[in-house]
Amino acid sequence: MDKQAVREAVWDAFDEGDQARFPFPPHDRIPNFAGADEAAARLAETEAWESAATLKANPDAPQLPVRRAALRAGKTVYVAQPRLRDPNPFLRLDPAEISPDEIDDATTVSGISEYGTPTAPDGVARVDLIVVGSVGVTTGGARVGKGEGYSDLEWAVLRELDVVDDDTTVATTVHELSVLDGPESAVGADVDLQEPDAHDVPLDLVVTPERALRTETPYARPDGVDWDALDAEKLSEIPVLAERAPEEG
Repeated sequence: MDKQAVREAVWDAFDEGDQARFPFPPHDRIPNFAGADEAAARLAETEAWESAATLKANPDAPQLPVRRAALRAGKTVYVAQPRLRDPNPFLRLDPAEISPDEIDDATTVSGISEYGTPTAPDGVARVDLIVVGSVGVTTGGARVGKGEGYSDLEWAVLRELDVVDDDTTVATTVHELSVLDGPESAVGADVDLQEPDAHDVPLDLVVTPERALRTETPYARPDGVDWDALDAEKLSEIPVLAERAPEEG
């Protein structure tokens, strides 16, 4: 079962059931789900969360409770700007600069742009915990996103600068429908994903409303940008990659 087939199966399962939440439809996005608040609360009970001073989180709807919980806990949150097209592609939400009354607004998709401070990759503080959105995951740490690859690129850029490394926990919050080898799997049976690509970032921690699972993933993490996988068009669209690309020859 290839990645796109997995995506379609998960999106269809959300669309046909009663577990999807706004925005609709769940297709072509990181699907929001019933129990996202509970999954965020369960993540907040983990040691990885407790020990983290700084998070990088995706801007999608199902991780909104994670972003709010992080700011309320006094953690700094970085969120990437859409498609990394700004020269300062990360927005920093600093709990010292956002009042408790502003946190709900500051952590929405529109609020992140209003309250966040644009930050270049080399200005990002050491990241202790990354929370990514997922369409499908396995208990062994494989992940399927919505197919654009920006989450993996963000990791790669920050890894080049040693902002993240092997000690950085990578977690996701998902519904049990998205756990492909779980009892409520959207694909209806165990699924053996293809071996992850070299640029795929495996998961250390999968959190649902019902459980938090350490994956003990066997997959290696990328140690930087896979320059050979990026064409000239991609480089031209992303300033932080264009300025760091190795010279040919």
